[in-house]
Amino acid sequence: MSKKNSNLTRRAFLKRAATVAAVPYIVPASALGLDGKVPASERIVLGGIGIGNRGSHDLRWMLPEKDVQFVATCDAQRSRAQAVKKIVDTRYGNNDCVIYHDMRQFLAERTDIDALLVTTGDRWHALASIMAMRAGKDVYSEKPSSMTIAEGQGVVETARRYRRIYQTGTQRLSEGNFTFCNEMVRTGRLGEVHTVRAHIAPWDAAEMRHDWLPAEPQPPKEQVDWDTWLGPCPWRPYNSAYTRGGWRGFYDFHTSCIGEWGAHTFAQCQVAIGAADTSAVEYNYVNNKTGDGMVTRFANGIKMILQLGGWRGSCGVRYEGTEGWVAAADGYSKPDVSSPAMMDDFRKLVYDYQAQTQRPMSHVRDFLDCVKSRRQTVANAVMMHRSMTTVHAANICMWLKRDLRFDPVKEEFVDDAEANRLRSRAMRDPWII
Repeated sequence: MSKKNSNLTRRAFLKRAATVAAVPYIVPASALGLDGKVPASERIVLGGIGIGNRGSHDLRWMLPEKDVQFVATCDAQRSRAQAVKKIVDTRYGNNDCVIYHDMRQFLAERTDIDALLVTTGDRWHALASIMAMRAGKDVYSEKPSSMTIAEGQGVVETARRYRRIYQTGTQRLSEGNFTFCNEMVRTGRLGEVHTVRAHIAPWDAAEMRHDWLPAEPQPPKEQVDWDTWLGPCPWRPYNSAYTRGGWRGFYDFHTSCIGEWGAHTFAQCQVAIGAADTSAVEYNYVNNKTGDGMVTRFANGIKMILQLGGWRGSCGVRYEGTEGWVAAADGYSKPDVSSPAMMDDFRKLVYDYQAQTQRPMSHVRDFLDCVKSRRQTVANAVMMHRSMTTVHAANICMWLKRDLRFDPVKEEFVDDAEANRLRSRAMRDPWII
């Protein structure tokens, strides 16, 4: 370059620099939070894995939160990923939500994502949560959040090692009616509590199917990645019914009628009786298909009875003490109580609980608050694992058709090698913990 050209270039550069300096840099008001929006630095960047029917409910619950920005979804089924994208883009009025089909690529590339909503089928909950936490993401996982005791242990250890925030979707721990019942126990207003009752699902059975559906022509991988859909489960031939929720009731994919609602109600009961960090120690076999009437006992002497009926709605709990009883289930306008006078302090008990714990009556909001504060959620990994251990042990009791004793410290069955082998399942490579 000649000296003349060089000088002209420098003159042009200096002129351009002066022009730029004279024009103020415009920062969007939304980035600063000046238009009522949360500043970008305070937003939680959210993504999703396996969002289907239940997951869409969770997603619609999260999207209105002002400090959430949902940016991407990952699914082995293209149609479901596209449905999520439509929900998100419609909410934000743009076309920005990105679709991924390979979870490993998703987790590796999206370093901007803070937290993930995991709402796959049961078979993927624990493994997807573990993979996400290893990638530095906080996790809100739907329930049942583990398929085995070993999977639950893996979730607890991963959350601890990587210092991740984890919330399992037992949302009734953040609802007024159920919180009131729990507080009636905790504050001693029921006297000495001796029995709690946990609702189990009135469909399927504890003894699940070990066969599989007949093979159908497998769709193109870009439409349904069947290998990924199966994940850690044994290889089974493709059948479209599985992808529409027909996997329930099969041992390969499900946690039985006990896990279906027990994931909620066992957690509820264990938190109420101060057993959120342990599991039942005794399981008495009942000779029926569902486990209805099974009596489990905790080390503190309280019995938890698995029960099909007794409520007017789903996922009910009932707590019985020497001074009375309370019960709640979905759809109740207010809890059932043994004495109308018990309801006099409903508002006070819920208010005091919130004041003491600083927990909102919103499960999603509790998770988001904890992502920011880094304190443990109300349904954290330990609580999930310990209540799901009770679920798994009750299932094993039904499968082996005999009473069992469990040591929650060692996390093993007492003098029962066959039961101990059922604490874990083989996982199909490469989908292993």
